[in-house]
Amino acid sequence: MRIIIFGFRPGTKQRRAVFAALMKGTRPAMLWDLYAFNSGPSNNSNTNPKVRLVNEYYRLLGMGSLQSSISTIEDGLFKLHNDWWRISDVNANYNMCTTYPFALLVPKAIRDTDLLKACTFRARCRLPVISWCDKRTGAVLARSSQPLVGLMMNMRSNADESLVGALCTRFSRGKEGRRKLYIADARPRKNALANGAMGGGSESSSNYFNCEIVFFGIDNIHAMRESLVRLRDYLDTHGTTSSDGMSSFLRDGGSTWGRGNLSSMSASVSTLGDSGWLIHVQNVLAGSAWIAARVALESASMLVHCSDGWDRTTQLVALASLLLDPYYRTINGFQALVEKDWLAFGHPFSDRAGMPSFSGSGSIPLELSRHASSPNITSPSPAPAPSSPSSSIRQLSTSLTSQAPLSNTQHSNSYSPIFLQWVDCVSQLLRMYPFAFEFSSAFLVDFLDCVLSCRFGNFLCNSENERVKAGVFEASACLWEHLADMRSSEGSSHVHYNIFYNPSKHDGPLLPPAAALAPTLWPQFHLRWACPSEAQSSQVEAQCRNMMGNYSELQKAKDLAESNAREITTTVESLTADLLNESQVSYSAVASARKAKIENAGIKRAIESLGYKVRVSDAADIENHPARKTNIPSRTRETIGSGELSDEKTDLSVSISVTEDNDNDSGNLTSRICESLCPLRAEDGGCRWPNAGCARLRSQFIGMKANYDAFDRLSIYDSYFQPE
Repeated sequence: MRIIIFGFRPGTKQRRAVFAALMKGTRPAMLWDLYAFNSGPSNNSNTNPKVRLVNEYYRLLGMGSLQSSISTIEDGLFKLHNDWWRISDVNANYNMCTTYPFALLVPKAIRDTDLLKACTFRARCRLPVISWCDKRTGAVLARSSQPLVGLMMNMRSNADESLVGALCTRFSRGKEGRRKLYIADARPRKNALANGAMGGGSESSSNYFNCEIVFFGIDNIHAMRESLVRLRDYLDTHGTTSSDGMSSFLRDGGSTWGRGNLSSMSASVSTLGDSGWLIHVQNVLAGSAWIAARVALESASMLVHCSDGWDRTTQLVALASLLLDPYYRTINGFQALVEKDWLAFGHPFSDRAGMPSFSGSGSIPLELSRHASSPNITSPSPAPAPSSPSSSIRQLSTSLTSQAPLSNTQHSNSYSPIFLQWVDCVSQLLRMYPFAFEFSSAFLVDFLDCVLSCRFGNFLCNSENERVKAGVFEASACLWEHLADMRSSEGSSHVHYNIFYNPSKHDGPLLPPAAALAPTLWPQFHLRWACPSEAQSSQVEAQCRNMMGNYSELQKAKDLAESNAREITTTVESLTADLLNESQVSYSAVASARKAKIENAGIKRAIESLGYKVRVSDAADIENHPARKTNIPSRTRETIGSGELSDEKTDLSVSISVTEDNDNDSGNLTSRICESLCPLRAEDGGCRWPNAGCARLRSQFIGMKANYDAFDRLSIYDSYFQPE
């Protein structure tokens, strides 16, 4: 959609050299002259798309948990199946059909030998195969090329009819009967009949079981090419700034706007409708919506074809799949859809984009000629003054256009913006359903720029077969890896992501009604050169994206604060537990001290009752005590007399300094405490062990402190132990 004009002064010698350099750079003669093979090493290495195609087949069969690999494909271990469909390798070497992928999804009941027979009845051997299937209902979306029915429309093929009939499986979930089959011919009916003169044509509903044939009336590649040229010319003429540098408001004194005449202005704007671009987009949208509605609402199967089955067929099948399957409305799913329906099934990108192919048989198209403003939409204006450089350039452009008529240059080649038109349709659906797509309009623009940039090898050549033979994947960079690297720098906040995406809002098929299929110009792509200010995203979307960025930053700050708060709370709880333990230990120590104090007081009174002077103190106080020291640790016993004194279960160590009284006091003590409770007291009141020191605390016997010297002198003949 961009026009660049190079202007030279008369007599400039470099004109031909510049022209030759431009032609060499923009229209290389060989595939290896493309920039993708001369741009140097790239970090975005190209992986083999065969693995991704088989993985997509696994997903369609309900085996998404399985993953294929190069070794699996080389060993032929990818041929799995479910109750209805199977993966066939009948085209593994591209011998059956050079423009089909190496692996095909076909009905399980059809053998490979039947596929080889059926392919001969279809143009370019592009037999009916499955592009998408509903694993829940069994409905399928199949594609092929036109049947070779001949001029009289009477040629038939049993193998083809059996293959097409196998698409009409029985209903699941207890519903009886077989589903209906629609054969959608993308061409106008008259074009389909005209192809019969060249051996092609269309099916007869009487030859196929439970079948209905419909025609969508979508024009061929030549009509699309001319429509794009008119659209580009309209935008360049009526844009903010044209290729000659002049505003449409000022050109020729405002004649393009009718000099204020409202009827003339309306006629000028109606040129957009005359281009036919939006009508073509609407036809593709309407056909795809009709296909999706039949599959989703009736559980019917659909076979779509045009003439060769790689232009209009691909548009309809890919767009209908996008409407039916929410997975294709994600970024990864969009990649799988493009690689399956556009690349694997042989859309001729080299021919349609005007690039050399691997075989070299394709013609190299000329540059699209630029239309002059149509005379019926502009008022006559006087010739511009020779001194106006912009007017001179405009005249030069017009004269060059008149010397190269559109019909001669355009129809001599196969250039056509088929893929661009399909992406335009996707942008229209994104506008109608802003919550249904993970990717944004900016992603589609960058994606198209990468496709047309010749920087990557994904969209080179005309088929998978050519790309494999040319070794494109090993010699060039990968477009998908490049886009993924762009998104990885900013994550989900990248401009490629749709900020309004809500998968739960549209988790099923999208079935737009006919009234909603009113397309408009795609501003981000069509207007970015002619009307750069208007081509920017809406202020609402930009403001929302800024708000989302601010919200994301606030969310991160909130998460950090909550994490810090949790750490602080954990620390406080730990300290509280430690303080509680310390408090319990302190309480236990105080209780033990109180208990020890009470026990010490009782022991002190008991010992003092024996006539001793007792001082109880801690270890620090008794180190320098002048008296004799005896340490009594916890749970130890001190023998006093012939009894025992026990310090029970005390947690403290005490030091007891005992100072004995003189001998006189000892005698008095013995006479004072010797009573009837003593087991050594004789009947006459005498003591059988007079040298012992007895003790009694109140009415309880405590014990005695023995005189061990006297005890050692005892013998069994002493009178102490004589019988009574």
